[in-house]
Amino acid sequence: MPEDKPSPSTFEASLQELERIVKELERGDLPLEQSLILFESGMRLSAECKRQLEEAESRVEILTKRGSEMVPVPFNPEKAGK
Repeated sequence: MPEDKPSPSTFEASLQELERIVKELERGDLPLEQSLILFESGMRLSAECKRQLEEAESRVEILTKRGSEMVPVPFNPEKAGK
């Protein structure tokens, strides 16, 4: 049984590791047990990435200013891209 690797600490590192896992699983040549281990690891990384994104979104909401006072404003990625 392979030893557990510590989770990557940054969002970018977690995302890169998740992409590596997806590519490995998509090849389809792994034994079932190894596929399950990778899948579980990928699910943990996915949850960690989601948590980090939600945290970043909260920080953006808190830091958004309206006039001279700080007012939490929900982050809207559609408006941000325009």
